[in-house]
Amino acid sequence: MDLGLNGKTAFVLGASGGLGGAIAETLAGEGANVVLAGRNTEVLEATVARLQPQVSGKLTAMPVDLADVASVDTAVAALTADHQIDIVVLNGGGPKPGPMAQLDTEDLLSQVRPMVESPIRIATALLPGMRERKWGRILTILSSGVVQPIPNLGLSNTLRLSLVGWMKTLSAEVAGDGVTINGLIPGRIHTARVDQLNLAAAKRTGKTPQEVAAASRATIPAGRYGDPQEFADAAAFLCSSKAGYITGTSLRVDGGLVRVL
Repeated sequence: MDLGLNGKTAFVLGASGGLGGAIAETLAGEGANVVLAGRNTEVLEATVARLQPQVSGKLTAMPVDLADVASVDTAVAALTADHQIDIVVLNGGGPKPGPMAQLDTEDLLSQVRPMVESPIRIATALLPGMRERKWGRILTILSSGVVQPIPNLGLSNTLRLSLVGWMKTLSAEVAGDGVTINGLIPGRIHTARVDQLNLAAAKRTGKTPQEVAAASRATIPAGRYGDPQEFADAAAFLCSSKAGYITGTSLRVDGGLVRVL
């Protein structure tokens, strides 16, 4: 299937690895120009060097720290001046685990900027160009905690829901301009983040990380963790021309993990 991404330009946050890296690589493989953004410039540049000979589109590495206002503003200025961004993938790391009853409000405030304010700031700045061209895709990488709260991930459950409200409201405002805004919800996709959470659970329960991982997989109807490529393929579709009539919704890629309707 031709996804109609050849020649489109995508800006992918958190592209130095994990889900963001898989999405960036998949979009590039579909012919898109991709700006890979993240905090680790060295990894981003190495990724660009590895991928560029294999793809037809232009790849660019751009350092962005979502916790730093100046860094975000610098990136936005560069993107609006030098790039015609058609696709924005809002993706970032999750906060530290912990129970809601023991929430430190300083931890909450420190995560509002990287998890909520900066993604919205970037999307809002790039949205006018999409509306003028009558084509655009904004995809927010969420968490299964937005539909079924995850125990011991209180901060993530709370802040990612803010993006769902923003996404749903904005999608209705810009649908008539050919811009779609959707969310993509990972279940347990095997990334470093999943390993990190398993290690935290192991320390908390006195089990080994291997035991925690086995118990985790047992709760998934598919019987396994997802592969980042499976998640990236779903992302590429939602960013494609083929998905022009899908907006204001969130797709779960979870192997049946989430049991709510």
